[in-house]
Amino acid sequence: MEYYLWIKAFHVISVISWMAMLFYLPRLFVYHAEHRENSGFVEVVKIQEKKLFYFIGVPAFWASLLSGLAMIALNPAMFKSGMWLHIKLTAATLLILYHLSLKYFLKKFESDSCVKSGKFFRLYNEIPTILMIIIVVMAVVKPL
Repeated sequence: MEYYLWIKAFHVISVISWMAMLFYLPRLFVYHAEHRENSGFVEVVKIQEKKLFYFIGVPAFWASLLSGLAMIALNPAMFKSGMWLHIKLTAATLLILYHLSLKYFLKKFESDSCVKSGKFFRLYNEIPTILMIIIVVMAVVKPL
């Protein structure tokens, strides 16, 4: 438990970095979808999408996951402190699935085969916000 608070701080930092990617990559997808006809723009945005996902998103995801698992391993009694952790972990699992879906769309855009609209990605971009609100409320307030 000596290092628990350091791991927790690292976890928060990692999650903030991961969320930055989860919020911004769909916004790049909006621009990409709305400017498909502009090949110069598309080539630049493809580079941005790829770098954001692989150089920020993937390391931040793994850092978030591993530090979260470390906190649970160091303090498994959290599972007996109420439903808040179960709800938080469910929302975190949904964020992981969202992350994987972004990789799917990234691959579709890379191959110029994504047919989703900018409007779709504007709406799709709301998912991590809703999940983040659930996670923060569960972790901070622990209402259940």
